Amino acid sequence: MAWGGLFLSFGRPSQEQQKSCLAAAGGFNYDAALRGASCPKSAATLTTEAADTSDKALIERGFFVNRSRVLIGSGASTFNHAKSALLSWRHLALGWANVEPDTPVKVGTRFCICNREVIPWVMLPLQIAYVTDGDGNSAGHTKCGMFAFGSGTLQGHLLAGEERFSVQLDDEDRVWYEVFSFSKPAHILSTLCYPYVQLRQKHFAQQSGQALLRHVAAQATSQPPLDHSSSINV
Repeated sequence: MAWGGLFLSFGRPSQEQQKSCLAAAGGFNYDAALRGASCPKSAATLTTEAADTSDKALIERGFFVNRSRVLIGSGASTFNHAKSALLSWRHLALGWANVEPDTPVKVGTRFCICNREVIPWVMLPLQIAYVTDGDGNSAGHTKCGMFAFGSGTLQGHLLAGEERFSVQLDDEDRVWYEVFSFSKPAHILSTLCYPYVQLRQKHFAQQSGQALLRHVAAQATSQPPLDHSSSINV
């Protein structure tokens, strides 16, 4: 059901409802010059100092910047488990928010984040703008790794901007998960309730980190991570 430019459902949205939402959604609803702005150019750009610089530039353009970073564990095995979790959307299996787990993580994929708000569910349409998979490090640390993908909001979304999910194996063998987003209101409802929307964004990022922690811990004790290196389309 579309209401006031939003895509709503009184129950958990079915795949058919999500397909209808994506068919009705238009293109990206934010400035073309900012598409891919959330993409980390290297692992070095995920450091606090570099992040502060990029965040300031976005804030000056009127965006709300949300960044949540959590230590997942250490070692290549943990990194591979975390990467596998992102590819199967386990980081968004939150109960009150989710993405269809078979959604392919590749550039151009359109998908919905289904988010429950009090009574109705809201379908938020997005499109994957980029996928980064590599060592992500220009300093010659061969054991470092980074996997990230970012999605841009489409017409019919409450917000306008991008969101990125990334896992990083740093040069101290630590594995980090980060949720980063920049956004502005794109609907009268999000404009009127913007303080609440900002709190929900922070809560979403924190809950995503906890979901990934739980999943990686469970996988580490049960089975080896799958090798997705040949299945990612960028």
